[in-house]
Parts: sequence; structure tokens; C-alpha cells
Amino acid sequence: MINIKNNFINKIIKNSILKNPNRKIRTRFPPEPNGYLHIGHAKSICLNFNIANRYNGTCNLRFDDTNPKKENKKYVNAIKKDIKWLGFNWYKNSKYTSNYFKKLYKYAVQLIQNNLAYIDELNAQEIKQYRGTLKEKGINSPFRNRPIKENLTLFKKMKNGIFKEGSMCLRAKINMESPYIILRDPVLYRIIFSKHHQTKNEWCIYPMYDFAHCIVDALEEITHSLCTLEFIDNRQLYIWILKKLNFTQKPPRQYEFSKLTLEHTILSKRKIQKLIDTKLVNGWNDPRLHTISGLRNKGYTKNSIKTFCQKIGITKQQNMIELSLLESCIRKDLNMSSPRRMAVINPVKLIITNIDKYHIEYLDAPNHPQIKEMGTRKILFSNEIYIEKEDFCKKPNKNYKGLVLGKKVRLKYSYVIQANKILKNKNNEISCILCTYDLNKTKKNKQIKNNYNIIHWISSKNSIKVQFHLFDVLFKSKNAEKESNIIQAYNPNSCIIKTGYVESIIKNEKIKHAYQFERIGYFLKKNKKYENTTIVFNRIVSLKNKYKKFIK
Repeated sequence: MINIKNNFINKIIKNSILKNPNRKIRTRFPPEPNGYLHIGHAKSICLNFNIANRYNGTCNLRFDDTNPKKENKKYVNAIKKDIKWLGFNWYKNSKYTSNYFKKLYKYAVQLIQNNLAYIDELNAQEIKQYRGTLKEKGINSPFRNRPIKENLTLFKKMKNGIFKEGSMCLRAKINMESPYIILRDPVLYRIIFSKHHQTKNEWCIYPMYDFAHCIVDALEEITHSLCTLEFIDNRQLYIWILKKLNFTQKPPRQYEFSKLTLEHTILSKRKIQKLIDTKLVNGWNDPRLHTISGLRNKGYTKNSIKTFCQKIGITKQQNMIELSLLESCIRKDLNMSSPRRMAVINPVKLIITNIDKYHIEYLDAPNHPQIKEMGTRKILFSNEIYIEKEDFCKKPNKNYKGLVLGKKVRLKYSYVIQANKILKNKNNEISCILCTYDLNKTKKNKQIKNNYNIIHWISSKNSIKVQFHLFDVLFKSKNAEKESNIIQAYNPNSCIIKTGYVESIIKNEKIKHAYQFERIGYFLKKNKKYENTTIVFNRIVSLKNKYKKFIK
């Protein structure tokens, strides 16, 4: 459960309970079904659902489906799936703003009848110009003083599909000189001729979010309407609408908290859609995206995401969250549950010349260094093995800890070896390194263990070829959301595919979630059924608490 003990939202709720002890706490999560949920939504989900749980209240899932041009049933299904995967259950059936369209229409008519709304024939650009700026007052629309009867007639004709899309709209009549631009006669209804995923073709006029949201909150008896700071000025309109429509008995209250911004990441659904359209990512569940489904596809667990939401907390201060914090949450969650295995991503072959090519030896290796209950496994040692290319260097610096000609290292859980000669192919690339091993210097000798640097390895006779998908940050820019051109900020090396080797035992293993490949990172096996196909592993996160550069 997210830690809400000391944040300001919790204090507000405690105070409201003191004032109205019999009033049941009701929250809501109101996503727009125009894309998949991202980790910023996870923060809101944890907050709203955990508050309801903490105070024996309820939390509604209500889809803000007021713009059929951008919304789709597939997004509705994806959102439900993500919330359930995170481990939350909404109150009764999921709800839709479209469930209330008839009531919302009547409330709009009520505003017109009270001379608080009018039909405007200015186009969108003209409305923007008339609205003014923070420094300049707005100007009244020439249609602002239409007679009430004429407004009612026109609004009914809008509903009946008489007018073209964009030709007119319904605006609130508030104050074009208000210091809050949101109160300068905001649009309440607009004409949209698009099929709706819930109401089909029943409607051709749709309420704006600001008009519908506060009314539906009141109808559902929401007590605390929690949203991000970008809606802080919208609260003025929220209060105005409820007051003018006489929702005066225990009306819902809106409270704002800071939205999530994450290093090297974009969470804007509009920008994510642009990445999808330009084929820079493979859909909403691409493992490089920080959508909930993308993180799940990469190998993140629900516990790691909820722990992250707990650590960042709920505040009013907007700041950039380090990506390393999210990565540390998944490392901690996977550390004690992930069995260890050997894997080589960038293989170079070693031939141990003082071992017969038919020789095979089985050595014991722990499945987890800290959990004896996980047991041990047998790893095969033979004269032909693979190590990482980065673990061999012809001209190393003084801090290099890998294999060097004429010097010795220890193979993990195995023997001490020494590199003696390099063999190259016709392209002058290293094809093989000839080594010798010391039979008397094994892992059982503690003095040997402490005297030599250790590298990991895998026998060619105990390995299978697999594909590794290595993910890096999607954007080179630390503050990608602020970039005017996200395409230019895109990291072309955000996914590198390598072909290497893993222990053959993996082929038929069924494990709880992920593996830790020793000295490399945590990996998720993607394809469970792989007859006649290459096994694919997604790298969830590296072992180090920093961004690991890929081996070129």
C-alpha cells in the first residue's frame, strides 16, 4: 500500500472525517480511453484506491469518454487490464461519463435557462483570440447576449445534428475579464460527428471534460476529486458549475498534487502516439515506454511499480524523478526471487589446450548465493567455453579486471585460467583465445578465490543460442517532455539485439518470473513456446544502479 500517512492529502481527508464522521470517503480514477496507462497514472491509481481502502471507502473507475474522435474500446480494455494487474478492484461496475449524457444535457439546458450559457458561432481560433491572455482581458463574443429562447432552440438543433461540426458551440457565461482564463466563458459542449464506443450514434454533441467531470463527481457522491497540478485553475470552474447547478449539499472538492515527470522519458499520450505513428516504438506496450503494459512487457513487477509510487510520495512540489529510483525498485523486488544462471551476450570463444576435447566435468553452482533453499545445479566444464568480449583485452589499463595475455583470472565456480595466444580470422578479428587451466586452483580454495579476478563463462557443450533484447533510455535528453522535437531527441540505440548463449537448463525450466544472469542483469524470457523459434530474453534492468552503456 502506498505510504499516505504524512502527505497533505491524508491530512485533508482526516480533517474532513472529523467534520463529517458519517460521510463515506469516495474517490475515483477517471482515465480518458485514448491511450494506454503509464506510470504517472499508476501514481494516481495507488493514491485513489489506497485512500479508499485505508478509510473503508470506495473508489470508482470512471472513463472520461467525452471525445469519440480519439477514444477506442481497445483502450478501455487495456486500462481495465492494467488496473487489475496492479492488484486493485474498483467499486461495483466500471462507469463511463457517457452513462450520464442525458443528465448532462439537461444540466446544460438549465444553465441556458438561467442565462448562464449561450450558443457561440465563433470558430475555435476566434474564441482563442477573444479570450485574451494573462496580461490582456478577454473580449465578449458578439453572440454572448443572444436571447435565452434562441439559445435553447439552437442548442436543441445542435443535439439533432442540424449544424456542421465546428460551426457553433455552447459556452458558459461567466466573466471575460476574469484573472482566471478558464473562467472566460469556457466551452461546455461542441459538435462531433463520430461514432462513440459506448453510445454509438445516439449523440452528435459532447460535453467538455471540465463541464462533465464535476457534475458526475457530484452525482456519484465523490468526496475527494484528486487530480494533478495542471488542473489547479480548473478548480475555479469546477466550483462555479456545481454552485450554479445547486449542488450545494456536500459537494465534491477538488485537490491537486504534482504529476510524475521521469528522466529520459515521455508520458504524454499524444507524444507516445506520435512515436507509434512514426514507428519509432512498436505500439503502446513497447518495453522502452513507461506505460504500465510496456513495463510489464519488459519484466517489471506490480510490486516494484507500487513501491516506486510509495517512494516518490504525494506532494505539491513538481520535480524530476531519477530513473535510477525506479530501477532500484525492480532490482530489490527481483533480487531474492530470481534464480542465477550464466549467460554470455557478446561471446568470444576460449579453447583450453591442456584439456582433452572429449573431457567433461560437472561442477556445483548455487541457484541463489543467499538462499540455500533454492538448491544447486550442475554446470558443465569442458575445453571449449565462451566468455564476454569485454572480459578480454590485449592492452588493458591498470584498473582492468578481465583476462589478459600472460595473466590469470578465475572462472566463476570453476578453475583459474591463463590466456596464452590469440587466433584471428581473415578479417583480423579474434576468433579464438587459447588458454590453459590450473587443475589445482579451484573455487574450493579460498586463498585462490581472493587472489584472482573473477569472470563468468559458459561451456559450448552446455549452452543454447538465444537472442537478447537490451533496452536503454528512449531519449538522450534528460527532460524529454520539454523537447520541442521528440524525434530528434530519440535514442537510436534504445534497443540493441544481441545473439549469445545461456545455460541449456533454461530451455525447459518453469520459473516464477525472471532470471539474474550473473554479472549482467535481470532478464525475462519472453516466448514460453519456442519450438523452431529463437528464445528471446528482455533485459529488465542491469545490476548496477546507473545506466550501463551497451557493449558495441
